[in-house]
Amino acid sequence: MRRSLFSVLAAASVACAAVAGGTGGTGGTAGAATASARTLPASAGAPARTAAAAAQPYDWKNVRIDGGGFVPGIIFNQAEKNLIYARTDIGGAYRWEQATKSWTPLLDWVGRDRWGHNGVVSLATDPVEPDRVYVAAGMYTNGWDPNNGAILRSADRGRTWQTSPLPFKLGGNMPGRGMGERLAVDPNDNRVLYLGAPDGNGLWRSTDKGATWAKVASFTNPGDYAQDPSDPNGYLSHRPGVVWVTFDPSSGTKGSPTKKIYAGVADKANTVYSSADAGATWTRVAGQPTGYIAHKGVLDAGSHTLYIATSDTGGPYDGAKGDVWKLDTATGAWTRISPIPSTSADDYFGYSGLTVDRRHPGTLMVATQVSWWPDVIFFRSVDGGATWTRIWDWASYPERTLRYKMDVSSSPWLTFGGNPSPPETAPKLGWMTESMEIDPFDSNRMMYGTGATIYGTEDLLKWDTGGQFTIKPMVRGLEETAVLDLVSPPTGAPLVSGLGDIGGFRHTDLDAVPPMMFTSPVFTSTTSLDYAETKPAIMVRAGDFTDADRPNDSHVAFSTDGGANWFQGTEPGGINQGGTVAASADGSRFVWAPKGVAVHHSVGFGNSWTASTGIPAGAVVESDRVDPNTFYGFAAGRFHVSVNGGASFAATAATGLPATGDVRFKALPGVKGDIWLAGGEGGLWHSVNGGASFTRLPAVTNAVSVGFGKAAPGRTYPALYIAATVDGTAGVFRSDDTGATWVRINDDRHQYGNMGDAITGDPRIHGRVYLGTNGRGVLYADPSGTVPPPDDTAPPSKPGRPSASSITSSGATLTWTASTDDTGVTGYDVYREAGTTDVKAGSPASPTFTLTGLSPATSHTYYVVARDAAGNVSAASDPVTFTTAPGGGQPGGCTAAYKVVNSWPGGFQGEVTVKNTGTSATNGWTVRWTFPDGQRITQLWNGAHTQTGADVTVKDAGWNANLTGGASTTFGFGASLTGANGVPATVACTAD
Repeated sequence: MRRSLFSVLAAASVACAAVAGGTGGTGGTAGAATASARTLPASAGAPARTAAAAAQPYDWKNVRIDGGGFVPGIIFNQAEKNLIYARTDIGGAYRWEQATKSWTPLLDWVGRDRWGHNGVVSLATDPVEPDRVYVAAGMYTNGWDPNNGAILRSADRGRTWQTSPLPFKLGGNMPGRGMGERLAVDPNDNRVLYLGAPDGNGLWRSTDKGATWAKVASFTNPGDYAQDPSDPNGYLSHRPGVVWVTFDPSSGTKGSPTKKIYAGVADKANTVYSSADAGATWTRVAGQPTGYIAHKGVLDAGSHTLYIATSDTGGPYDGAKGDVWKLDTATGAWTRISPIPSTSADDYFGYSGLTVDRRHPGTLMVATQVSWWPDVIFFRSVDGGATWTRIWDWASYPERTLRYKMDVSSSPWLTFGGNPSPPETAPKLGWMTESMEIDPFDSNRMMYGTGATIYGTEDLLKWDTGGQFTIKPMVRGLEETAVLDLVSPPTGAPLVSGLGDIGGFRHTDLDAVPPMMFTSPVFTSTTSLDYAETKPAIMVRAGDFTDADRPNDSHVAFSTDGGANWFQGTEPGGINQGGTVAASADGSRFVWAPKGVAVHHSVGFGNSWTASTGIPAGAVVESDRVDPNTFYGFAAGRFHVSVNGGASFAATAATGLPATGDVRFKALPGVKGDIWLAGGEGGLWHSVNGGASFTRLPAVTNAVSVGFGKAAPGRTYPALYIAATVDGTAGVFRSDDTGATWVRINDDRHQYGNMGDAITGDPRIHGRVYLGTNGRGVLYADPSGTVPPPDDTAPPSKPGRPSASSITSSGATLTWTASTDDTGVTGYDVYREAGTTDVKAGSPASPTFTLTGLSPATSHTYYVVARDAAGNVSAASDPVTFTTAPGGGQPGGCTAAYKVVNSWPGGFQGEVTVKNTGTSATNGWTVRWTFPDGQRITQLWNGAHTQTGADVTVKDAGWNANLTGGASTTFGFGASLTGANGVPATVACTAD
């Protein structure tokens, strides 16, 4: 159906598809505009949904990195001060907030079904009605993006949106994406918009504020340039087409369409066109330069001059020659004004980043496209291009003199960990500088985009007076990283990220920019991260970089301090990409599956690697989180297990697993052989026997990834987090009951396009989730209304050695010196030494614990660790060893068994059975416990109770004090509750 509709659209105009969404506002639906006879009916922007799973409100925030990707466009509104927008190639669009000097994301409502709409190839802000803003959305013009492009339009500055589908694709992340702007609003009649289209689709126009669009038949040159017309992937063969449109407002009157319009085309022989009759007819501008593509076309209305910046390629990564020209729109005369003309041997770059000072006609700036070494060059002219000054000049080589100074203290990682020799510097001034804009209301402010951030200055005019102006990042709130992996260890920094293009970070404070990316070595992209479950300070990462740039570096690195510092290991031959890597539960060994190379294993920190057997190259590998000798792998529908530290693998008998597509799986902490597998369209699968067999969860489809977090109060099994479709609704979900039920924790305003390749919960904070996106950075979220504890990486002090008292045949009481902590100790875990795997006996809140149910006349050894609010765990105390009394003929101990027998909204009924575990009669008994969720006893029978806070003490009622050996009695109670009804961790019984 859609295919046939789109074929019709190729010769017709397009109606509005009604979709509303946004950030910071509720979504809504607006009615479609009335279409002409040649216009297709509107279609909904998202498919209808079946009944959704339960939902819980969450507060979503970015983990601060600030930037991290290419910003090809910065657009100032020409009518309202401080109304500024930025467009990104894969991360959506943003609006500037002057009060906080930060950016607000505008397209977080875009879901996975239209993920390509986060590729913004152009943006236009309305100079007549400044509340209106338009986005030309679509990420790829080849088969990578299954959907056509669209015009997104908003009448409230991007808070809510409507969508007009287009009959062709747009390429926000295609070659030439820095040219433009190809979307423009008529400054005299804002009903009229133009869109320059790619790949032979020509020029399009709307006359109803973007609701419907029709092709401009009189514009006959769609642009023939392609970087590589023979590229079989359809990427380099992309034709950028019509790449910019600009109006001469003096040629029209308010309320009527502007008569004089200029358009740029990616055609080296015919790059500038004009219309003198409001777009009715178009002609090639006479006398124009040839041989290059006009990346930018900017009209200086004050001097009636059109400036163009040209390059020999479409960019944004390349460009070796180019020129700057100006057209006198009154006389039609062209003048080359290149700071360094293309005929000069010193011109090794094209030009882009063209801007004019609207307050000072004849003042303009232009940037090199591109000058990788030693740095980008900005040129500035105050006389219409007759003379130029450079932002830096050569001094005595290799030194340079700079008209600027850089302050990257707000984003120190922008040095990329480099300390280059002159003439290079760190940080660089920039690269891929396709957009540079002088504020039309403030000649001192200028912003420009790079491949990593937005830089800007607020004292630009010092350039003209001989002083040094300051350049700083102006990027807060704009998060554009592509996230490849995330881990949240139980101790240390709460989050460690693996990112595309800028490697990754150790995030000790989620709301602060990390000081530096991973170094030693620096990866271009970190493809995989892991830590040792029982020794989480041990970490490993694998990643990509260009081998020719650093032939002595390895694609794998290790850390023994939780990612603060790294060192590289050796690597097998032939590795060019990182693939996946796994650390054993105790950090003693590692398994690595580099992309395109056989799986290998190493004992120790990668000093040598040995090929693993029984598992194909290209497998995804993970470790068991309990057994240090067990590793898992998955490839082509088969699950593989190694029980000898990765030396050899064997395929299990599990059947039905997805044979194609991206499959990600993880092993559960604390439980050997418990595995969850996200199989894309194959859904979500669970194994409790080490992958010998899997069970598919029926409610879950399109499972992108799975992660684990702290268990819900009163539960022991970790919370599950998935990016998937549950009951027909796509989103992010949490389950607190092993996948039996799910609750959606994002909403329609927070969908983040192509998100979910990385997801994990926090093992220290129940409910917290970390979500990776492809272009919107790392998100974290907590249930709305909660106040999570502050990020804390310092563990409590070591508890004192326990002392044992009140020793009986079946129990004892342990007490110890309390731990200290900067944010407060929240509890302790008491462990019994039991060979290779110690057993947790209980988790008291205070430094005392009563042991029950012990064997008589037996030696027992216990130790204690402390926990704080962030989940940090102290070093273990020194152990205490004692021997229980003999059982025969001695006064007995007792046990207490707690259970909930009935419950209702706001209350429940409990029952406790007290049993004499000795052979002699008791003279009385006392039962103690601590409620985990604030429950309150309202009445109790067959005993006498007191409750202080959460601590409950129940003594016998007198008539049931004497229990003969083996005898038992029961008391019951009614209690109130306001939330969960967790069972107390320990119910202690003391016999008199």
